[in-house]
Amino acid sequence: MQFFPANQYQQRCQQLFEKYKVQILQLTPYAIVEHIGSSAIPHTISKGDLDIYIEVPAKYFLDTINQLQRLNFREKLDTLRTDDLCMLESFDDDVALQIVTNGSEFQNFLVFRDRLRESSHLVQEYNQLKQQCIGLSQDQYRSIKANFIQQVLNQNN
Repeated sequence: MQFFPANQYQQRCQQLFEKYKVQILQLTPYAIVEHIGSSAIPHTISKGDLDIYIEVPAKYFLDTINQLQRLNFREKLDTLRTDDLCMLESFDDDVALQIVTNGSEFQNFLVFRDRLRESSHLVQEYNQLKQQCIGLSQDQYRSIKANFIQQVLNQNN
């Protein structure tokens, strides 16, 4: 696993986000579309991928998944999938779409992003955690990262 400093990937990810946001809103005008993940948090190291948060009313959840597959995305099978969360991954770019329902616990993607944006100390901790994961398996990295995310979400503001 390789990580890149923010200045090597964030501008490209922001441009890619803007491109996809337009396409997503054309297919799902009722959606809330947000840039999440490391590429949305200044000074954060990353694998260089882009994560996009798409929040929709529950009644549009399955239709949204079907619509977004038209943008050359497929459902990612080796990740959590519920009636309130579905991840799609791109065939073309290193992009993941996190489709969530309004009011679900998965709005925590935004909470995590915003807490790191507000705390350079948390960004520093997150970067150190990632650097310590170099050489670990994807599953080991995901587990360590999930623990950190949960700790951040459990903090009182």
